[in-house]
Amino acid sequence: MVIIGAGPAGTTLGLMLQKQGVDCLILERQSRDYVLSRIRAGVLEWGSVEILERLGVAVRLHAEGHIHKGVSIGWAGSQVLDVDMLALTGKPMVAYGQTEIQKDLYDAADERGLPIVFEADVTLHGVDSDRPSVAYETHSGSELVHCRLVAGCDGYHGVSRITVPQEAKTEYEKSYPFGWMGILSETPPLPQLLYANNERGFALCSERNPMLSRYYVQCPLDDTVDEWPDERFWEELLARVPASAAERIVTGPSIEKSIAPLRSYVVEPMQWGNLYLAGDAAHIVPPTGAKGLNLALSDVHYLAEAMVASAGGDRSLLDGYSDRALQRVWSSVRFSWFMTMLLHRFPDQTPFEQKTQEKDLEYLASSVAAQTSMAEQYVGLPL
Repeated sequence: MVIIGAGPAGTTLGLMLQKQGVDCLILERQSRDYVLSRIRAGVLEWGSVEILERLGVAVRLHAEGHIHKGVSIGWAGSQVLDVDMLALTGKPMVAYGQTEIQKDLYDAADERGLPIVFEADVTLHGVDSDRPSVAYETHSGSELVHCRLVAGCDGYHGVSRITVPQEAKTEYEKSYPFGWMGILSETPPLPQLLYANNERGFALCSERNPMLSRYYVQCPLDDTVDEWPDERFWEELLARVPASAAERIVTGPSIEKSIAPLRSYVVEPMQWGNLYLAGDAAHIVPPTGAKGLNLALSDVHYLAEAMVASAGGDRSLLDGYSDRALQRVWSSVRFSWFMTMLLHRFPDQTPFEQKTQEKDLEYLASSVAAQTSMAEQYVGLPL
């Protein structure tokens, strides 16, 4: 097997296959340091935690990760709803940064001798045939690998997704008319993740560890980081969250700052011939629902099962991989869209739409059934 991409999806898949005695090679176009420098999501579903546990890479996660029993939602300046995910579903979430997960995966790969080639320029050949091949070029020369299967875990801009011809796929996409201005600060976070719907725009208070906070505010798509000095960011964040939360937020210098656009994207099917897509190569969700990394891990959970079975001569799971994975993908895409629509202020939003949005939040606060529905989707449906 050849795996394209050594992010969380590709490295996890490689470790899963290696554990089952299936030989594989991972090719990554970026350097190891570059992959480890990427700042990404940090909220894990309990099912994702269990995947990492079974793989034997969750020791540091349990030692340093922070259990989230629920989330809070604030709106109308002062209203706050605490949704107790653990009480409603029996499952918590865990705050543990993707960068830390990647470190754990690479440490395990090093210890177990999983081959990863970094800074590899990859070209796929014959992936719609019974004998695919992968050519790659590095600083030390060119190589050609023949294989049975190729896993495309190299993201939206990778070679895997674009290798699938246009006539063989259907793409679904929705772009949102705003972005998230985000910062990291070495300050103690709030005790619970907080979403805020405010007339000035959306805000989110999250964490990476007990002394590393991640904060976001909704901003126009054409804004730049230079337009958001720390002073402006903190002023805007504190104005958007409920007063009871604002007085508890500890501000400080930012150590990382970036603006991310929001969009939803799905490609169907997630396989073509003997090429199988996983993670961002197949789908992208706005971060509002905390689903991106979790979907990538569930994809490779299904794909590893299918590839191991196919190594023993049973291709039924492999043939059904896309249909199986897309069931969970579309559930998460819908939930992420719902959370985005519920919590953000849109540029063309009318007073009528603002009132109905606030009524949705009031209903959520008044209905245990509605909170349970939200909690079940947030903590993750069963694999």
